[in-house]
Amino acid sequence: MEFIENKEEEHKQIVGIFKDILKYLPSKLVGTVGNAIVIPIYTSLLPPAQYGLYSLSIAFLSFLCIIFSDWVGLSGLRFFRQHQLSNDLSKYLSTLVCILGMNLFLMFLLCGIFHSDIIAFFKIPAKYFYAVLFLIIPVAVRALLFQLLRAQLKSVSYTFSTILNQFLTIGLSIFFIKVFHLGAVAMLLAMGISISIIDVILMVQSNILKYFKKPEIKCGILLPIILYGIPISATSLSAWMISQSNKFIMNHINGFTDVAFVGVAYGVTQPILMTIFATITVAVIPRILRMFEEKIDVRPIIAKFCGYYMLVAIPLVLIMAVYPQELTRILANSKFYDAYRIVPYFAIGTFFMGLTDYTTLQYHLANKTYIELVLKLISGLANVFLTIKFIPMYGLEGVGLATVSANALYFMLTALVVLPKYYTLLPLRQVLCIGVTLIPLKYLHSYLTNSGMTQTIQMIILFIAFYGVYYCVSKVVPKRKVKI
Repeated sequence: MEFIENKEEEHKQIVGIFKDILKYLPSKLVGTVGNAIVIPIYTSLLPPAQYGLYSLSIAFLSFLCIIFSDWVGLSGLRFFRQHQLSNDLSKYLSTLVCILGMNLFLMFLLCGIFHSDIIAFFKIPAKYFYAVLFLIIPVAVRALLFQLLRAQLKSVSYTFSTILNQFLTIGLSIFFIKVFHLGAVAMLLAMGISISIIDVILMVQSNILKYFKKPEIKCGILLPIILYGIPISATSLSAWMISQSNKFIMNHINGFTDVAFVGVAYGVTQPILMTIFATITVAVIPRILRMFEEKIDVRPIIAKFCGYYMLVAIPLVLIMAVYPQELTRILANSKFYDAYRIVPYFAIGTFFMGLTDYTTLQYHLANKTYIELVLKLISGLANVFLTIKFIPMYGLEGVGLATVSANALYFMLTALVVLPKYYTLLPLRQVLCIGVTLIPLKYLHSYLTNSGMTQTIQMIILFIAFYGVYYCVSKVVPKRKVKI
């Protein structure tokens, strides 16, 4: 297709994106705080083996959601504007709900028939297996309704529901653990109850019942959803192989306790970082899809916000990589201190993972998500192979090495495999400014290390110094007009 340059509309959408970011920001900040405080709370309440079981259960839940539910919501976001413009949202949303219902029915049927094999393969206790099956229904409904709110640009409603969900889950988890002494099961039960409450609120906020009617399954609506969504599901499963399969591999090799260390290292890096990073993408992607449907060139906007992503991500990731011991000491109980050994690897791997949100947008715009699938599948299989190989050789560090290698490989593949007319423009100026900024920060870090200051103070000083130096550098480096 041919792109149309529309500077007026581009400026309007950029302003809209920043307004949406401000609206989403409270939910992401609260989500970040929630993800940060949940680690010390849960690691204080649970012994390592129980926390390992909880980590395995959540990983298994995400596995089922990827296959049977998440892709339905993402398809709903991708084609929402198209069906809104054609005035057939009722048929479209009814079809989405119908697909989700059939998927969940199929999941329960398969899990009922093959439950013994699934439990043995994932090496998860039976009661946790059934608890996850109970939990997936409200989680699947929430995923669809959250994407619907994003498509409707109801950022305030999204923010309110996200914050409420976070703290309701934490509060109920503490209550069930303290009062009923249910261990890790208490946390799964708390999630099920809190998310069910949120689902009711989301139905009201999205007004989905207004649109819902008896679905008419038409090929014109169903086929694009399947062709777009199934590759996304397979792609997400490949991503799961990178970020979650290591827990099951570790469990088979070393048991639940080492799984707990992997879970804690994961908890203090990826959920916190990705929640912060999502503040940008959750606002950018819906508007980019809208502009694209109106045949406006979106590549300059993707490049601009890719630069903003790096500006936010790099100082956070570097601090996690340089001060893993202090970070783990602050965010986890002392029983889980060994998790610091893989925190740097997970932090750097998360940076590459977040960066691919921008390099893979081209595949989504072109409806060629099968390319993303192939690239991520290669990376996921590489991670499984490296994890199995590295754990006996390097122990916990083997998990980290495999994860960062797989994420870096995936980013490099998406940067190399580009589509004509959809290619991603590079934020060269931001990259140059950040690179120059890191030079004096290296010497500042050496000085702080020998100064006798606590590592917490060092982290704060380096974080503030990064943006101070970057601001000065950005005033010196001239702006460059990019030719498209």
